[in-house]
Amino acid sequence: MIRTLLAVLTFAVLALPAPAGAQTVRIKDLVEFDGVRGNDLVGYGIVVGLNGTGDGIRNAPFTEEILSNILERLGVNVTGEQFRPKNVAAVFVTATLPAFARAGGTIDVTVSAIGDAKSLLGGTLVMTPLNAADGQIYAVAQGTVIAGGAEAEGDGARVVQGVPTAGVIPSGARVEREIDFDFAALDRIRLALRTPDFTTAARIEAAINADFGRGVAVMLDAGTVAFDIHAARAPSPAHAIGRIENLTVAPERKARVVVDQRSGTIVMGADVRISRVAVSQGNLTLRIEEAPVVVQPNPFSQGQSIVVPRTQATLEEEPGTGLAEISAGTSLSEVVAGLNALGVSPRDMIDILKSIKAAGALHAEFVVR
Repeated sequence: MIRTLLAVLTFAVLALPAPAGAQTVRIKDLVEFDGVRGNDLVGYGIVVGLNGTGDGIRNAPFTEEILSNILERLGVNVTGEQFRPKNVAAVFVTATLPAFARAGGTIDVTVSAIGDAKSLLGGTLVMTPLNAADGQIYAVAQGTVIAGGAEAEGDGARVVQGVPTAGVIPSGARVEREIDFDFAALDRIRLALRTPDFTTAARIEAAINADFGRGVAVMLDAGTVAFDIHAARAPSPAHAIGRIENLTVAPERKARVVVDQRSGTIVMGADVRISRVAVSQGNLTLRIEEAPVVVQPNPFSQGQSIVVPRTQATLEEEPGTGLAEISAGTSLSEVVAGLNALGVSPRDMIDILKSIKAAGALHAEFVVR
């Protein structure tokens, strides 16, 4: 009897609707479906056709080696020959093979120089196999590199904008092998939340059960919701996923404050709360000035000049901005308005938030980057 009562109470809590006015988001924007993922590919090749901005062979001997191998495969024997091309650069080629990619399709690739090449502008990537972690070739890349930078050089100066040693080739690789994954044979699919949260997972479970029927979806933990395809009586897993990903729920998130000390950026969530606390802010300036004096010896005394140090130290304290009191349960807008009323800069505001967190009055996760 007690277990039955607990089960009913648990289901009632999980099925609670989202708060009024909460913004809803599609499930496809909150989760990743188990098995539906991309695979990383990498290859090693060369870029040719550079305008004298390629690798220096002495500093990058691997470029000469791969160029010799390619020429020999094309029927050109260069064994024992000394050649110093300046228009060739060794590169790493990376790409991501998306889920359900089929043979004959194309994907984008990124090309990055690994030697001392100055620029890949105007270069062409020679046919490069792309391997996955299992060592198999899944795609072949080739095409003109679109570099994301510019370079200008003269006799006495050199200007570089962006990164000319890296670029992309849109649709530059053709898929040659498919991933062996039978999606249609699945009888159970797990939904992995990108940001694990018990409340969000419970709402996803409730939304799926409301659409397919009770007991189809079960929350396993804060980051996983299991979906039974047979219980849903869907024609196929693809049909079920198509219905699930367009359902909407109101996600929950932790109260969090993120600050970037380098740029002085502060981002606070709407759920951040501050208990009653008093804040006072002021500046202290310490200034030290050196004004040494040279003392000359008396005439005909055969003495030496002596440097006598003269130091002036001052300590100035600017008037504080006053003591501001923040009431308990203050919301985000009130916190920002109160700190702005103090006239503090963003960097000073970061220090104030750190102090409030240290005092135990800031009820949010504090992230410093």
